[in-house]
Amino acid sequence: MNMSIGLPQGATVCLVEDDGAILNSCSQSLMLEGFEVRAHVSAQSYLTADRPEFPYVVITDVNLPDEDGLSLMRKILAANAQVPVIIMTGHGDIGMAVDAMREGAFDFIEKPFSPDRLITTVRNAADKARLLSQVEMLSKEQTAGAPGLIGQSERLRLLRQQIAALAPTGVDIMINGETGSGKEVVAQSLHDQSGRSGPFVAINCAALPESIFESELFGHEAGAFTGALKRRVGKFEFAKNGTIFLDEIESMPLALQAKLLRTIQDRTIQRLGSNESIAVSCRIIAATKTNLKTLSDQGQFRSDLYFRLNVVNLYLPPLREIRGDIPLIFNFYLHQFREKYGTPAIEAGSAILRYLVSHEWPGNVRELRNFAERVAIGFPFAEGGTASDDQVPLTLNQMLERAERDALISALRLASGHVADAAQILGIPVKTLYDKLNRFTIAVTDFKTST
Repeated sequence: MNMSIGLPQGATVCLVEDDGAILNSCSQSLMLEGFEVRAHVSAQSYLTADRPEFPYVVITDVNLPDEDGLSLMRKILAANAQVPVIIMTGHGDIGMAVDAMREGAFDFIEKPFSPDRLITTVRNAADKARLLSQVEMLSKEQTAGAPGLIGQSERLRLLRQQIAALAPTGVDIMINGETGSGKEVVAQSLHDQSGRSGPFVAINCAALPESIFESELFGHEAGAFTGALKRRVGKFEFAKNGTIFLDEIESMPLALQAKLLRTIQDRTIQRLGSNESIAVSCRIIAATKTNLKTLSDQGQFRSDLYFRLNVVNLYLPPLREIRGDIPLIFNFYLHQFREKYGTPAIEAGSAILRYLVSHEWPGNVRELRNFAERVAIGFPFAEGGTASDDQVPLTLNQMLERAERDALISALRLASGHVADAAQILGIPVKTLYDKLNRFTIAVTDFKTST
């Protein structure tokens, strides 16, 4: 099953066929669809020719003048197991084709076949090859420690550009994104590309008890409180010449927000039990899954701290707003987990594909990563913790309505709730946008205070 939703078409196809009429007919059909075709009349011709750069697809007949197609397929897969090999068979070769599928062939097509059957099979194989190539590239980037977010959508391309531009500046940054969307990945990327010599120090504000919050951030002197037997260096000092990442900053107690504000403004801290001001030299990146402006308006977050933190704001979209990236992200983690557990690279079934497309992914990348791990170890899909309703396929109209609703929400968020600006982003009249908002019961006021 083709897992590469949204990937562009076109690839190099190596066609191995000794029948001149079939070779010319298939070549012409493929070239009309935008594929580059390299034709070979024998196995030896293919094996001695220069290989195209991966990704590419091989189509071979079973019966070749110098060697059978199954033997050629074994050699191809031994050289590069990622190359999709399509077997062309005659009526009497079905048994051999089934054996080829067991040994790793991508698919087989039985002669005589229609051009549409050929194009569909090759297109699916080309998409798989391209996806595997992208996954391999991303894996190498991760192994080499190269920063970046997984995905090819315009939203993520823009975000990567923003990260690259902001990282060396040292400016404090606020990251907005839902739970599991990868806010710490963005913060780590900003640090990695900043050139800073100090460490990356991550603090989950929601996980720290209020009683130790101040000591964790600013440190304490011996005897500052019961149990403080020796001096402790806080996270801000420890992050010298580095980056401190304050995740879920909306959970920070109000009493400490004033001290954090002073630290941001003066770049100094005072340990508990000390009157001495200590200069700190770390960059501050904060992250939130909520709307801090709304919280500040409600008195649940200091407005002066909000405005001080909100120098530059980066928005990390949830998976439902970048659905085209879901298969690539899924396959990236699937590849990692299969290598980790040593499990075979068996094609995912239609139920998994349907789930990837239709599920809302409220846990975002974290949830998708966990799902990929379950698939990699062969955990039964029906027992994977998914509701039965999620496995009911959506109709085309339901998919289109969901995509339209997501587009409206994204435009309103980008436009901070200004309908005229959102209409301009979408390229539709303001009245049309209002009609659509009414149809989907989307309240503009929910975005008015978006940051």
